[in-house]
Parts: sequence; C-alpha cells; structure tokens
Amino acid sequence: MRAPLFWNRPHGLLSRLLYPLELVWISATRRRLTKGAWERLPVPVICVGNINVGGTGKTPTVIALMDICAELGASAHVVSRGHGGSEIGPLKVDERTHDASQVGDEPLLISAFGPCWIAKDRAAGAKAAIAAGAEIIILDDGFQNPALAKDLNIVVVDAEVGFGNGRVMPAGPLRERLSDGLARADVIAPIGTPTAQKQLAEKIPAITGKPIWEGEIRPLETGMDWSGTRFIAFAGIGRPGKFFATLSALGAELVATYEFADHAPYTDAILQRLQAEAKTKSAQLVTTEKDVARLPVDFRRNVLALPVRLVFNDREAVKTAVQEVLATRRTE
Repeated sequence: MRAPLFWNRPHGLLSRLLYPLELVWISATRRRLTKGAWERLPVPVICVGNINVGGTGKTPTVIALMDICAELGASAHVVSRGHGGSEIGPLKVDERTHDASQVGDEPLLISAFGPCWIAKDRAAGAKAAIAAGAEIIILDDGFQNPALAKDLNIVVVDAEVGFGNGRVMPAGPLRERLSDGLARADVIAPIGTPTAQKQLAEKIPAITGKPIWEGEIRPLETGMDWSGTRFIAFAGIGRPGKFFATLSALGAELVATYEFADHAPYTDAILQRLQAEAKTKSAQLVTTEKDVARLPVDFRRNVLALPVRLVFNDREAVKTAVQEVLATRRTE
C-alpha cells in the first residue's frame, strides 16, 4: 500500500478527525493480543515483525536470519501468512511449481533461500514445519499475531521513515500504539544509513532502551557494471523511490521509472507497455527480486533484477543472540 501523506504529519487535521477510529483500532488490537492462545512450541520461535504497516525491511531480515541459522547448524523454517489468495495452508512453498498469485511474492522469494510455509493459522503452519524437520521457526510478520509464544521478538523499522506521525491506523501508519509495541519487543532492528539510524534514535529515544541491531540493505556484489546502460526501472514495493535511488547510486542511467502498489500483480497490458517503451527507448527493464517473483516466468528473461541483502552492522552480536535462543531451549 502507498502511505497517505498525512501519516507523516504529527498534528494533521485528518489525523485528528480520525481519532475515534484510531481508538477503535487500538482497542481491537489489545483485545486480540490479550485473548491470544500464545502456544509454546517445542522449538524456538523468532518473530520478525514491525509496528508500522507496509514494508520496513522484514523480508531481507528474515533471509539474513536464515543464513545465520544455517551457519549455526540449525534447520530454520519460515512461517508466513502470505498475501491475497495465499491465505491457505499449511503449505510448503516451492519456487519451482508455485507462483506469487498462489503463495505471495515474499514467501516465494524466501523459499529460494530455505524452507518456507504459508498458513493463515500460524500455529498449524509452525507445527507442519516442525514435522518436516524444523529446529527453529522464523515467524514472518507475526508481531501482532497472538497464536504463538515467541522466544525473540524483532521489530524492524525503516530508519528513514521511522514511525511516521506516531498515530495508529487509520490516523497514522502504526498497527498498534508505539509504546505497546516497544514494550513487547526484545530487539529493534533499524534498517538504513548510519545518518538515518542516528536521526531515528534522536527522534524516538525510547528505542535506545532495547538491544539494537542496526543494518543496511545493500546491493549484492555480482560484478555487473551498471553504468553505461539505459534502464527503465519499475517496482511495486513499500518504497520504490529507494530502489530507484540505489540504481542511480550504482551509476545506472534511468530513462524512466514506474511505481506500483506493494504486492500489486502485473497485468499483461502493463508488461506490454513496459516492454514496448524499453524497445522504443533502447533501454533495459530492471526491477527488484520481489517484483520478479510476481512476473510471468516467460517475461522474466526480459528483465534484470537488482539483488540486495541486509548487512548487519554487528553480525556477530546477532549470531550470538540467535545462538543463545537455541541454547536456552535445548537445555529446557
């Protein structure tokens, strides 16, 4: 979804007018969390979530944690809700046979890095994963889901965007009150440049009372020279402008850019227009890995993807924290 402009204005008129609905949302969220099952599983659960709606960097964080678990010799399975028509399951995602319309673009992308399940019932999804050999569950976007008890709650925040106007939906971009969310969080993971991370800490000093896992999403080194080529860039993610800026920083010449809604499907008409414009302007189409997951297989050969990965500032600290979670549960 594309965030309304007033979500970044602390004292905006629309936010004030929506205050009664904000109270309803807050009450409903608290009631759901209070009455949750919070089932404790026989394996540890690491939750990667956020307090904001929309993209904050959860998927790169999940992939980075999968890599760390592999280093520690622990079989990590991701459990996700999926998007749109993918609210089914439990179903293990297979990147070779499923497409984004069936399982969601993020689970499809994650499945390329390790086992990933989708399930509307998170507890059922986690149990299916355990039956298939999971030694640790990484719960994708489950911070406000009360089905499972979590051993480690990680709140991911886009350091450049922060928490917007600090209001709860629909008056602002938050899923729950910031104070409530921070109280349940074990770790805050601000994603962005060092400057953005510093500014976020100054603006929201409450986050400094928690362990901080700072990180930055960076292009993967592939040896490709992005300069000297004309590109038409398109993206349907939380912040397409960030993707376009990354391409420009790599030296790519962007002759056109197109923004689409997060998770939006690409119709034949849209793809035909993009391909025709690329031919007219002698340009190469380029998009994100997540967007590629939503493209028809036969169209992907026309498009370059810019691979990116989350790099933690202190990866060893993250690895130690995950190791401690595993060790604690193994000794129980």
